[in-house]
Amino acid sequence: MIRYLVRRLLWAVVLFIAVTIVTYLIFFMIPQDPARLACGQRASEQCIKAATKFYHLDQPVPVQYVYFLKRLVIDHSLGRSFTNRQSVNNIIFNAAPVTASLVFGGAVVWMLLALPIGILSALRPRSLLDRSAMIFVLVGISATPVWIGLIFQYFFGFKWGLTPISGYADVINPPPGEPGGPVQWFYHMILPWATFAILFAALYVRMIRASVMETLNEDYVRTARAKGAPERTVLRSHVLRNALLPVVTMLGMDIGVALGGAIFTESVYGLPGLGKTAVQSLVTADLPTTQGVVVFATGAIIIFSLAVDLMYAWIDPRIRLS
Repeated sequence: MIRYLVRRLLWAVVLFIAVTIVTYLIFFMIPQDPARLACGQRASEQCIKAATKFYHLDQPVPVQYVYFLKRLVIDHSLGRSFTNRQSVNNIIFNAAPVTASLVFGGAVVWMLLALPIGILSALRPRSLLDRSAMIFVLVGISATPVWIGLIFQYFFGFKWGLTPISGYADVINPPPGEPGGPVQWFYHMILPWATFAILFAALYVRMIRASVMETLNEDYVRTARAKGAPERTVLRSHVLRNALLPVVTMLGMDIGVALGGAIFTESVYGLPGLGKTAVQSLVTADLPTTQGVVVFATGAIIIFSLAVDLMYAWIDPRIRLS
């Protein structure tokens, strides 16, 4: 297990360095002059020279990247915004909890929906529940988050008045005059979570159904039943533990996909998360903020994928031997 852990940690470090190299080359080797962008529209020659020296743009590209990596790893700094001169660390620190609450809360909701529906559909194939679940899968796969969000806003928010149409409520430090606290936070996140749940639960219902049906036909399941094991024990210890292995893998991958795709849901519901921050920084050509969002999101995905790999090895010990 220790060797497996060390191997995965080294691979995560290599992957993170590779991502930082690509990110730096994309955002600081573009045709536009980063020094001129840093000084704004009314850039003076003195400001451009100072920005060039500050960002080491007068040095070779490998030297520039070393300074960037030093600032990132040692100083734990992602730089300062070109538009408002704020620390990118603070900008991401304020936006990351919003995206995290959206993605992880949505993951909890879609798993709570997908697990029972997928398992029951596999245990009762071609039943009314199974056919209804397949219709739900087709709708979920065909829909887009923008369309689902607009439909939810119209019916639940505007027509019936059950939930807020848009906006976000901070749990700890809400702005003056704005709603806040755990209850308001949960109230404002119901529709975004439901949007995520429909999109991903449809995929997981189909995957869980297929995995459980395949596992039910394995020899070790038939052997357990032949030995007289209770059906509940067979399902819990033999079927579900093995059938959920691909689900754990896909969950880790889809969390990363959801982090990148949260921009659409955040745009529909007006959530001030990383997606909205990235869009605004792209519009204003704020390179440090855009770069900081990409590096932070990539690091979060790598860390979460590492945790999923370790969980996968815990569920199936054979992974550690491969």
